[in-house]
Amino acid sequence: MADRTTPEEELMRALYDDHAGPLLAFVLRLVAGDRHRAEDVVQETLVRAWRNADQLQRATGSIRPWLVTVARRIVIDGHRSRKARPQEVDATPLETMPAADVIDRALRLMTISEALSDLSQAHREALVETYFKERTVSEAAEVLRVPAGTVRSRVFYALRSLKLSLEERGVTE
Repeated sequence: MADRTTPEEELMRALYDDHAGPLLAFVLRLVAGDRHRAEDVVQETLVRAWRNADQLQRATGSIRPWLVTVARRIVIDGHRSRKARPQEVDATPLETMPAADVIDRALRLMTISEALSDLSQAHREALVETYFKERTVSEAAEVLRVPAGTVRSRVFYALRSLKLSLEERGVTE
């Protein structure tokens, strides 16, 4: 069988055998060790050499400077194009964000905490003991060392004040 390789194919084999290794080492330094990117740049450089095979065959001397220049320009063009457009964002962090209902609940709790700070200390203590710690009026009275009627009264006025405070903050429900 006769060898059916064209002069361009022979040139490409020779280019690859003689220059691919050193060119890859050079490009690796330009792309901060990113091997995949460096291999892509070397491949694109060799494709451009293939497209210009007729000029390269007529060239005298080594064509490595031409290859290095082309590779360097490909790296620079790639860098410039990445700077020109916004960086793509991975959606993975969005998947770990809490759902809207969790955020709404947190905002509600923050608003309620702020509104509670508007109450007097006696009213706040009565609400905390009865509503948040789920104690009965008698148990709350014992803890607070006041009569049960006083706890009922403080809870009543605390709830009324809390409602007004929340309405001032835009909470209507």
